[in-house]
Amino acid sequence: MLIFPLDLQFFAQKLGGGKSSTNCSHKSYNPKNLGVKKFGGEFVRGGSIIICQHGTKYKINRNDKSVFLGKRKYIHAKYDGMVSYYKGKGNRTFVKVLPLSENVSPR
Repeated sequence: MLIFPLDLQFFAQKLGGGKSSTNCSHKSYNPKNLGVKKFGGEFVRGGSIIICQHGTKYKINRNDKSVFLGKRKYIHAKYDGMVSYYKGKGNRTFVKVLPLSENVSPR
């Protein structure tokens, strides 16, 4: 009786569960959506967000009544107007909203 040695090799039928083979790349991407939302000279409505920021990269003047700092250090407009940026003491960037005159429409 002849006995033949069998050399069976079993290979993987699917790729491993490594990072490159997964199709869930959205889990590692978490956008914060920070930055300037309205640039200088743009029209804003009252209450709209001008800048989203962490910390205080952009500042507001203490005496300025046209903008306010929100809960997450977001800068909001208090009333309708045009956004204006200017440099202040120590080369800091300040934000304010210039009011519109009654006879000028934004568009």
